[in-house]
Amino acid sequence: MSVPEHGESLPATTSRVILSTADIDRALTRIAHEILESNKGTDDLVILGIARRGYPLAQRLAAKLEQTDESFDARAATGQLDITMYRDDLRKNPARTPQPTVIPDSGIDGRTVVLVDDVLFSGRTIRAALDALVDVGRPRIVRLAVLVDRGHRELPIRADHVGKNLPTSSQEKVRVLLRESDPGQREENHEDCVVIDAPVASDPDVARPGKGATS
Repeated sequence: MSVPEHGESLPATTSRVILSTADIDRALTRIAHEILESNKGTDDLVILGIARRGYPLAQRLAAKLEQTDESFDARAATGQLDITMYRDDLRKNPARTPQPTVIPDSGIDGRTVVLVDDVLFSGRTIRAALDALVDVGRPRIVRLAVLVDRGHRELPIRADHVGKNLPTSSQEKVRVLLRESDPGQREENHEDCVVIDAPVASDPDVARPGKGATS
């Protein structure tokens, strides 16, 4: 099933939905319960989403935590972390638009911070997020929650909470489409979805060295 992103043309690829709206919701529910278990509750818990799709995922996780533990204030404990100026590919992609970093009023010093992102790939985004976090404060513990882990790590980074482990080839592209960050018409039950775009076998670019997508 093809679910093209808003305004995006994907020639010479096939697309298939890996996670539907319901699948994503179930994955986030499970991650929320894992966070509660590993943290033994919600005391001193901060949820920080990595801009840009990590933030709406962080908001959804925080809302689920609040539903389970009424003492947890989702709005007060959720923030956004921008990593634009900490990326190691900034010189190659100077046109990236920074997003605001929003830290809860209580700060992160001495607290348990759960970093949230959509896709874990090479690990370089998370390395940049850890560098950005150091400039914000000194948490007691930092954990990582991702909706999709697609493998192909280039740095020794591992997620603590994973919605779905998704083996992929380096030539495939994984897209996470969310209502908050990717508005547009999509099929019913796929308002939120995770899609894999794969090059068609007849595409000569498939054999081109280094051809592949990054996430």
